Amino acid sequence: MKVLDLIKSDVKKIVQSDPSHDFEHVMRVYRNAQNICKKEKANEKLVLSAALLHDIVSYPKSHKNSKLSSINSAKKSKQILKKYPFSDEEIVIISDAIRDHSFSQNKTPKTLEGKILQDADRLDALGAIGIARAFATAGLLKRPFYNPNDPFCNRHKPDDKTWTVDHFFQKLLKLESLMNTKSGKIEAKKRTLLLKKFLNQLKQECC
Repeated sequence: MKVLDLIKSDVKKIVQSDPSHDFEHVMRVYRNAQNICKKEKANEKLVLSAALLHDIVSYPKSHKNSKLSSINSAKKSKQILKKYPFSDEEIVIISDAIRDHSFSQNKTPKTLEGKILQDADRLDALGAIGIARAFATAGLLKRPFYNPNDPFCNRHKPDDKTWTVDHFFQKLLKLESLMNTKSGKIEAKKRTLLLKKFLNQLKQECC
């Protein structure tokens, strides 16, 4: 679809260089969405447009507006989409999907397109790439790997603003149960297994 190539070109100029939310993250989410679309029979043009635009505003995790990233991405996506042949209804579907996809918004999207975007984005927080992204973010924020007194949250409530491994318990290990689509759930289960293997290996090495 030519329109997707044009949007992709727009996005490449906008997204930041933070390795957890860079253009490669966008493209991984795009490919995840493509794979889910094939099995869920959704409107591919709308889903993939949403995937491309879902992080065009991405505040650092330490920023006071971090939780507004998806809301402001949705607003900005409307401006971009108006340049292209989308109906008003299609723009609403895409922007609503972007607004609701974020974990921090704690919402389940109403449309199939929104559910697929949310699943596609959450898959990129799991598996090998999810581990890489977690520690990339930790490096940027100069955050320690783990709490030396309780590395795996056995005695304290997970606090991922302080410890990196706490992020696995506060968010990542919960994602499998929060997936919306059947194909998303299947892939999330595989990737979550890798997270658990990583934590088991880490336990042998650090404790």
